[in-house]
Amino acid sequence: MPEIAYVDGEFMDLAEARVSVEDRGFQFGDGVYEVVRCYRAAPFALDEHLGRLERSASAIELSLPEGRSVLRDVMLEAVRRSELPEAVLYVQVTRGWAPRGHAFPEAAKPTLVVTVRPARPAPPERLLLGVPVITVPDERWLRCDIKCTDLLANVIAKERARRAGALEAIMIRDGAYVTEGASTNVFAVRDGTIYTAPEGPRILSGITRSVVLRLARESGIPVVEDFFAPSLLTRAEEVFITSTTLEVVPCVRVDGLPVGDGKPGPVTRALASAYAAEVERLVGNAPKPA
Repeated sequence: MPEIAYVDGEFMDLAEARVSVEDRGFQFGDGVYEVVRCYRAAPFALDEHLGRLERSASAIELSLPEGRSVLRDVMLEAVRRSELPEAVLYVQVTRGWAPRGHAFPEAAKPTLVVTVRPARPAPPERLLLGVPVITVPDERWLRCDIKCTDLLANVIAKERARRAGALEAIMIRDGAYVTEGASTNVFAVRDGTIYTAPEGPRILSGITRSVVLRLARESGIPVVEDFFAPSLLTRAEEVFITSTTLEVVPCVRVDGLPVGDGKPGPVTRALASAYAAEVERLVGNAPKPA
């Protein structure tokens, strides 16, 4: 059973999974989620993802249906049943189903969904050659730190990138500063210093972002967590993006203009290697399905 789902207490084939058409996640995007990369059947940074899920749920006054230890066990069991060594583990909690109405329903029971799918290996040329990206206006709401299922603005931005032949859309808030990508965090390297938007309501603080910034500081690379102007994207020697599924990816063109010499730079390559080594180190100590 390589692709499986868990819905409110029951494991099943992913193709058989169903939720109510009255579910508030379906009707309003009223829910939160996490995506966890599994390496050799070990979920990477699982506790960090669960912690962020709890914070997101708390921010929208949503009670998780299970405690962290139970939810953790469910996720590990899902990976075990899938028998997939390289997988993407997805967990989503919505406010549950109730007759349609904007205000919180009084008696709705949260819906818990967990899925496991095969991870798609990155093309090797992505790290060797880099990728193009575009910029778009940041048209999202003002609580981007909540990892909620309402992703319409992100979806539109990603589609604009696809149509432009780019991997990602980098978002510009109010025409003044870079926030993040449609599904990534964004970094620029100038004079050996890494610049990235700070944690707070304007971005989602990525798990991969946190690991990469720690690795950079441990390597002695200066880091500035502050908003920067869009012009830095083309004045920088390097630009890269990070996410759970993409890991570390160099960006060599922004809106058709070259970044630096148009090739992946040394800082990005070093951090990509350091991240891969960190995955190897932590996966060895990570919880694995029994």
